[in-house]
Amino acid sequence: MPVFSHFYSKISCMLAEISTNPPVSANKEACKKKTEDITEELDELQNRLYAEGKQSILIVLQGMDASGKDGLIRDVFRLINPQGVRVQSFKKPTEEEMDHEFLWRIHPHVPRKGMIQIFNRSHYEDVLIQRVHAWVDMDTIKRRYDHINAFERLLQENGTRILKFYLHVSQKEQHERLAERMEIPRKMWKYNPNDMKESEHWDEYMQAYEDVFRICSPDIPWTIVPSDKNWYKEYLVARTIYDALKDMNPQYPGLPEG
Repeated sequence: MPVFSHFYSKISCMLAEISTNPPVSANKEACKKKTEDITEELDELQNRLYAEGKQSILIVLQGMDASGKDGLIRDVFRLINPQGVRVQSFKKPTEEEMDHEFLWRIHPHVPRKGMIQIFNRSHYEDVLIQRVHAWVDMDTIKRRYDHINAFERLLQENGTRILKFYLHVSQKEQHERLAERMEIPRKMWKYNPNDMKESEHWDEYMQAYEDVFRICSPDIPWTIVPSDKNWYKEYLVARTIYDALKDMNPQYPGLPEG
């Protein structure tokens, strides 16, 4: 299988043809060392971003259950000053949220200038799980694609850099991780019987994700992250965030005039 790091819109994507494992050239110990070095540098870059107060970052994490979103957040951001980072999880919409337009629950959590905001699942749930379970019809889903693209352009125009990651695990790896939640005491709190039921819709989710990658990336590409091995997943995500911050080049402000 080929290993793709980035996927751009208007290109057909079949997730079954993209490896969930690191490239053979990737060395585990070298990647772990690089990740450690990068996380230290992220702290300084985030501090500059916060002090400058002119730009922000929105990190979107998507993936099937047990793809490792929580662990990724913990390990990649462990050295960053918590004053400058926020994490928001989006689960199944509540009744109140369903009574509003689908972006209503998202807007209050977009990053203000100087901040890094992490979405652990995101506005994309409304064109993924709601599509798979037919909670809304396909005409509504198609309109939502347009709304999502407009929403992300609005954030971009306000100085927000958007980084979208799909944590790509195999169904076999997912089942092994879900089984661990029933067997390992420190992981039992994560157990949810519905996770395995959702896995029964694997092919439908893959189709929904493939359509998202094709339609919802006109200006903001997704990074498809091989995630069967946590050490490579953490390295690739950390490196991508680091490269984005270096490109943004936030600067400490000087003394105020007067």
